[in-house]
Amino acid sequence: MSDDALEYVQQNGERFLEELKQLLTIPSISTLPEHLGGIRRAAEWLVAHMETIGLSNAQVMDTGGHPMVYGEWLGAESAPTVLVYGHYDVQPVDPEDEWESPPFEPTERDGFLYARGASDDKGQMFAQLKAIEALLATERKLPVNVKVMLEGEEESGSPSLASFLQSNKDLLAADSVSICDGSMLGPAQPAISVALRGLISAQVNVRGPSHDLHSGSYGGTVHNPAQAVAEIVAALHHPDGRVAVPGFYDRVRELDAAERADLEKAGYTLEDWQRETGMTKSWGESEYSLSERIAARPTLEINGIYGGYSGEGTKTIIPAQAGAKITCRLVADQDPDEIAELVVEFVKEIGSNSVDVEVSVKSESPAVLTKRDVPQMLAAVRAYEMVYGVKPVFTRDGGSIPAVAMFQQVLGVPSIMLNLGLPDDGYHSPNERFKIDLFFKGIQTLAQYYRELAVVG
Repeated sequence: MSDDALEYVQQNGERFLEELKQLLTIPSISTLPEHLGGIRRAAEWLVAHMETIGLSNAQVMDTGGHPMVYGEWLGAESAPTVLVYGHYDVQPVDPEDEWESPPFEPTERDGFLYARGASDDKGQMFAQLKAIEALLATERKLPVNVKVMLEGEEESGSPSLASFLQSNKDLLAADSVSICDGSMLGPAQPAISVALRGLISAQVNVRGPSHDLHSGSYGGTVHNPAQAVAEIVAALHHPDGRVAVPGFYDRVRELDAAERADLEKAGYTLEDWQRETGMTKSWGESEYSLSERIAARPTLEINGIYGGYSGEGTKTIIPAQAGAKITCRLVADQDPDEIAELVVEFVKEIGSNSVDVEVSVKSESPAVLTKRDVPQMLAAVRAYEMVYGVKPVFTRDGGSIPAVAMFQQVLGVPSIMLNLGLPDDGYHSPNERFKIDLFFKGIQTLAQYYRELAVVG
């Protein structure tokens, strides 16, 4: 990053932070229909901001679901083009009573900015825009051509993204994708994610009687739907933590010695895990390390169970219906369609014939592996090293970003995942936060990355 651009960031840092706070006040929760207005407001706010910092063709682009935001700067003749991706939608805030400050009232505490979306992904995405602004403001140009596409459905599985990419392949054509939506190892140790787990999400609905029944009158004669859901959930895992769905592990790609060594370089310990989770004893496949279980082994998780009465006091009913929400994190070589079919078949098989069991798959995305020796990856390594003074560590991310696989499938280009957050930023949890000095270091790193991309071509 040039001295002028660095000075610009330092001089405008307070404004940058206030602008981020403005964006964070908008409740753009993509999974809740009552927040459609927030989604639209966030999209329009970003378009206006892109125009302010010097991007052209900035627009809200409607999809079958929530809108995309697009803007571009294409004045770097003969230079490569990078597609900057991020998402402006956020997760629900429940349980809201566990937040120390309101989730949509950004609050600074102890060097962190607290708000829903602070790190996932508004803060990290906004750092990309601020890097672009700093270069345009001081050099009147960018070293590479830049296209910015910001999504409003990432937190709900990106259901509209694949068709949007297919319909706009020419508009979005690029040599690589830049994504900031993950965690470094620590404040002084940057990391680049080279692998993401895939994802399927499904909902199990169990229906019994036509209406809630008096448990005293009908108990013992009706298979309680809430009990049936509990029986299904209990059958999904073996006692040792392995997923019980037949065929679930058939295509799992085991790590080789070199890949396991890379995981160990990250230095992730039981103490780290205990601090982040608030738990003392781990669970799951004990023959694999914590790092491997988190990032390189498939899982099946129960995200929620519902049914019956859960209010204060007692209500003696047999509920008419109950259900559960489940997700599977997938690893390399697992096919999302195949795993979804296996899960659906297994749940229906273990479900009792005395109730109606329905399983619907909501979203799917495959796992992703990025080569470590592509020129764009090497450019990212150099950028981090110039800002942090140390080389980044290559990590595997246990989470999923559906867009990454889609960029590879539809656009045929690699995605470089430059992480700016920390493992304990509280993604998807109460008191989500973003370390303020890492926000500014992220801006510096990204500006340098764009300059390094111009060199690799």
